[in-house]
Amino acid sequence: MLSEVSPRGRMQILRWTTLGTLFCVVFAVSFNFLLFRDLGDPALSRALFGSAVVACLLAAPSFFYLSLKLRQLAKTNHRLNTIASIDGLTGCLTRRAFSTLVDDWLHGAGDPGNAKGDTNDKRPGTLLVIDADRFKSINDRFGHQCGDEALCVIAAAIRASMRIDDLVGRLGGEEFGVFLPGTVDAGEIAERIRRKVETASFSPQECPHQLTVSIGGASVSGGGTFNHIYRLADERLYEAKRGGRNRIAVGPATPTVPPLRLVSPNLASAT
Repeated sequence: MLSEVSPRGRMQILRWTTLGTLFCVVFAVSFNFLLFRDLGDPALSRALFGSAVVACLLAAPSFFYLSLKLRQLAKTNHRLNTIASIDGLTGCLTRRAFSTLVDDWLHGAGDPGNAKGDTNDKRPGTLLVIDADRFKSINDRFGHQCGDEALCVIAAAIRASMRIDDLVGRLGGEEFGVFLPGTVDAGEIAERIRRKVETASFSPQECPHQLTVSIGGASVSGGGTFNHIYRLADERLYEAKRGGRNRIAVGPATPTVPPLRLVSPNLASAT
């Protein structure tokens, strides 16, 4: 079991074992001194020495075992948290983890990629909802395994188009979400993602097949919730779908402002 613990973990186990044993020895010696101090030497010395030895023999292995088990429990919890927050197929965040981090950012609870606290409130951001075009036809024609490969290709293309602080999550099925914290040119990033997917190499059963996505996006200048901006971004996504697919529709989260549309220059090749 100890061989599976990292060097840093071993140092922590050693530290807690040493401190715990030392505490038990000090407590046992002090208690025996108060109890047998009237005996005088050499009986008192023998009593104190015996109590120290017994404390070491009992406390050291007990604290070592307890520290090792606690370390293993922490490692197991970390692994379970990772499994719960990462999509097993694409490596993206799960919808729950993604939406939680987006809400944390919008409410000023910290940067989306970490757990640091922040006193800022109602920060701006943009949510992009990305949906694979005609994905069902891939499953029907090539099978679900090739469909899974297509999702992995799309996820890789999305990640390759993002900035280091951006978030990507799989929202369900063939739908992905990208959150852009702060004030950015969301239309430019969405177009970069669209082009990256469009030019990605995908050859199921050695048959070249072009992948395309439609993207809807909504930007908030401050505040809001994930559910709110997701609903707006999803509406923009359907505008892009109705416009012919392989398009983006991104704009502010205000109904009076029409979304910015960037259309693929070679839309006719979209499948």
